[in-house]
This record gives sequence, structure tokens and C-alpha cells, in this order.
Amino acid sequence: MLSITTKSPYALKALTELARQGGDSPIPIGELARARGIPVQFLEQLFAVLRRAGLLKSQRGVKGGYSFAKPASEITVLEIVELLDGPLGGGSEGIFLDAANAARAILEKTTVADVVEQEKKAAGVAMYYI
Repeated sequence: MLSITTKSPYALKALTELARQGGDSPIPIGELARARGIPVQFLEQLFAVLRRAGLLKSQRGVKGGYSFAKPASEITVLEIVELLDGPLGGGSEGIFLDAANAARAILEKTTVADVVEQEKKAAGVAMYYI
């Protein structure tokens, strides 16, 4: 079926924040969770899956946190969804398979870096000066 739980959107929000804060130094998970309004324990579970899959790397200690194991421009939204929620459209038939394939096509061509750019553009549109 075509099923995306809250796991994927929360993970994408946190990864977008990680990319936005960017740099080579790790960002504490609590900081990412606070910035995007995500429960820390939930985000820890999601990031553990993404770390095991090779998308993130973690560093322990005072200057610890998470950073990307590969560039945000190489991590697709589909990859995140399928790691956290399973195959998109698995077991679908007919019109539901068509819908799943359409969703897959969009999510496959959209990267975390693309989402960061979309957020920047949206923030720029919302800003006005007097």
C-alpha cells in the first residue's frame, strides 16, 4: 500500500535542519529536535536507522552529534521513506500502484539538498521589509 508514517516527515525535517546548519562538525541531536519540534527520543530512533544505513555518521562526547556520511545532494527523499517506512507501494495494484509509482518518481528525484533550497525560497517569499 501507499503508506508514509510520521517517521519519514520527521526524519526529513531533521535532516533538512542538519543540512541547513551544515558544516563538517557534528550537530547534537537535541539541537536538531528542538529546532524542528521533534521529540528527541523519537528522533534518536530514526537517526539510528539512518546511521546503520550509511546516510549519517555519529560522534560521541562533548562535541558529539550527527553529520552526513554522504552529501545531502545524494540522499533522496525516497531513500529516507523506504528505510523508515518500507517499500513505497509494495503490494499495490491498479490505480494504487499508479499512485505509488507517481509518488516514487517525485520522491526519487528530490534530495535533502533540494528540500533545503525549497525552504530557503519559501522563507524568502514570506519575508518583507518596510
